[in-house]
Amino acid sequence: MSERIELRPVGPKPRLIEHIVGVLVRGGLIAYPTDSGYALGWRSDNRNARQRVIRMRELDANHHFTYCCRTLSDVARYATVENWAHRLVRQLTPGPFTFVLPATRQVPRMGPRRPATIGIRIPDHEVVQAILESIDEPILSSSLILPRSDDEIFDAEDLFEATYGELDLFVDAGPCRLEPTTLVDLCGDRPVVLRQGRGMIDLA
Repeated sequence: MSERIELRPVGPKPRLIEHIVGVLVRGGLIAYPTDSGYALGWRSDNRNARQRVIRMRELDANHHFTYCCRTLSDVARYATVENWAHRLVRQLTPGPFTFVLPATRQVPRMGPRRPATIGIRIPDHEVVQAILESIDEPILSSSLILPRSDDEIFDAEDLFEATYGELDLFVDAGPCRLEPTTLVDLCGDRPVVLRQGRGMIDLA
C-alpha cells in the first residue's frame, strides 16, 4: 500500500518534510518532485529499494543511479572533482544538470565491483533541498519514467495511480513536467555534453 501526502512546492511544512525523511530512514522508497519532473528516491545503502526501482522501471541490473546532493560539499564526498570541474558545477547548480564524475571509495558497492563513475546532481527545488537538509546525506535518485507507457505522465494524481503499490510514499507537490536534465561528463580534461536536456550550457 502506498501513502500519499500533499505539500506546497514552495515553503513546505517542516513536519511533512520530517515525515518524508522518516520513511527514507526506515528503508522506504519515495517519489518526489524535482526541477526536471518527478523522481524516485531512496538512501544510498538501501539495496532493497534499488532492486524495487530496477523491477519497476525494468532496468538493467547494473544500471547506475544518480546521487541527489544538497551542496558541493556533499558532491565531494562521493566524487573526485577537479578545480575546473568544481567551478563549472558551482556555476550551474542548483539546476537541471547531471554530472558524470569519478567515484570515490565512499560510494557503496552495489554489485561485484565499486562503480568507477557516478552521476551527481543538485536540484533547484525547495522540497528536495528541504529533504536533503533534514536527512543530512545525499540520496540515490532515478527519474520516474514508467516502462511501456505510450504517453509521458506529468500530473501527480495520474503518477500516483500508476505507481500505487510500488512505492512507500508519494510526495505530491502538484504538476511537474518531465524534462530530462542535461547530462555533462566531467571525467576528462574538459566538459562533454552527453545529453542536451532542460539545462542550458555554453561550452564555447
